[in-house]
Amino acid sequence: MPLRYRFTLNLLWSKFIVDTYPLTGATRPDIRAGTPMTHLRHKEKVGTVAASKSKGAPNLYGSFVNSAPGSFLASKLGLPKPEQLRRYQQGEPALPGPVLLGGKGRVADAVRNLLSDYTFADEPAQGVKYGALVFDATGLGSIEDLAQLYAFYQPAMRSIAPSGRILVVGTTPELTSGVEEQIAQRALEGFTRSVGKELLRGATANLVYLHPEAASAATGLESTLRFILSGKSAFVDGQVFRVGKGDSTAPADWDKPLAGKVAVVTGAARGIGATIAEVFARDGATVIAADIPAAGDALSQTANKVGGTALAVDVTAADAADKIAEFATQRFGGVDIIVHNAGITRDKLLANMDDARWNSVLNVNLAAPHRITEALVAKGALQDGGRVIDVSSIAGIAGNRGQTNYGASKAGVIGMVNAEAPKLAEKGVTINAVAPGFIETAMTAAIPLGTREAGRLMASLSQGGQTIDVAETIAYFASPASNAVSGNVVRVCGQSLIGA
Repeated sequence: MPLRYRFTLNLLWSKFIVDTYPLTGATRPDIRAGTPMTHLRHKEKVGTVAASKSKGAPNLYGSFVNSAPGSFLASKLGLPKPEQLRRYQQGEPALPGPVLLGGKGRVADAVRNLLSDYTFADEPAQGVKYGALVFDATGLGSIEDLAQLYAFYQPAMRSIAPSGRILVVGTTPELTSGVEEQIAQRALEGFTRSVGKELLRGATANLVYLHPEAASAATGLESTLRFILSGKSAFVDGQVFRVGKGDSTAPADWDKPLAGKVAVVTGAARGIGATIAEVFARDGATVIAADIPAAGDALSQTANKVGGTALAVDVTAADAADKIAEFATQRFGGVDIIVHNAGITRDKLLANMDDARWNSVLNVNLAAPHRITEALVAKGALQDGGRVIDVSSIAGIAGNRGQTNYGASKAGVIGMVNAEAPKLAEKGVTINAVAPGFIETAMTAAIPLGTREAGRLMASLSQGGQTIDVAETIAYFASPASNAVSGNVVRVCGQSLIGA
């Protein structure tokens, strides 16, 4: 079946499913400090960090096309075949093969120096499967120069290992010095997103824009390079990362980048919040797991599992920031990282929505994170050089039927990140957000079969993500080495067609 026909049929089928079956299931009770709901309400029970698996429903389509008869049929019909993604495991190589490095811009040497523990190649070799194809596009200053991009990637496309990476590093377009250069740099985004939709076997493509005034050593780039060029970014595909001009100091141990840091995670009793707590603890942080008093038992389990402390607090309460600040300051001297993971959905068509549903969602998902962040900064409880990470959603980017309140709240989170980034920079504090797509959880397991399978297949990776995929991205933002990374909203969606 020709590619254009397969794409059209898949798109029409996905649209039928989305229009026929709302992608959010039944309305969940107001859980106040519970974990956030994304476009497909990806919650709740989570597996261990080591297993990197959430407790979602069986992937019937994925199981079928990866069986012997299913694989044969999929090959004949040109059906997508989900690949088991290679995720981070401590002690394993970051990539499944060497890095083929190309381009003659200003950061190629810096990339090699920053990633001295990686294996690099300058020329493609026959029979070699590369873990990553990295191109320094910072030197592209004209439309004609874009041919260099084609010349590097086209011959190497069949040499990418399963779960490999394509990474393009360019210059922030709006900060370039001329019209031709801005055109060329902006073209990189369309190229990267398009090639991401061509890749097979779990490979991903992402783009990094670096500030033109970044020093030649580009130390502020290192944490982003190490995140993208590893299993930690397994479900991050077709995204644009923006890195500023600041320098960074590498941690003593890249396996413990959060050592010595104190992190508050709201909505930590279960789901993504619990996984964030686990990943933070794995990376060396002291974790304050926060959730509503009603979630006390589950919250205690999370705190005990990660060797942290539990804090019962309703994020919508007027004194929530005071409680967090007092608890963290008295116990640990302050907060280095706060993750605003708490969130709710209260779904109804707008014509049927009462003001209680509207107000509760806006209060929990948007007003509370804004109010708590402002208060922690004003009180000095958030340390200089701190990290603020918010949780948005694809629903905030693309919208979703029956979720005008939720979509507004999650779009507002994006606005909050954009507005607060320059203000917080004065204190050396960064603020970023993740926007998850379909994440495998107990909540998505309750979605009707057809809707669930369509949700998985609407991503370039043809599968749902795991809670750990969201947590790894948040941990990257939280790293002290990510001080040049602020104002970003990164989708963790496997390059979903929704909102693309």
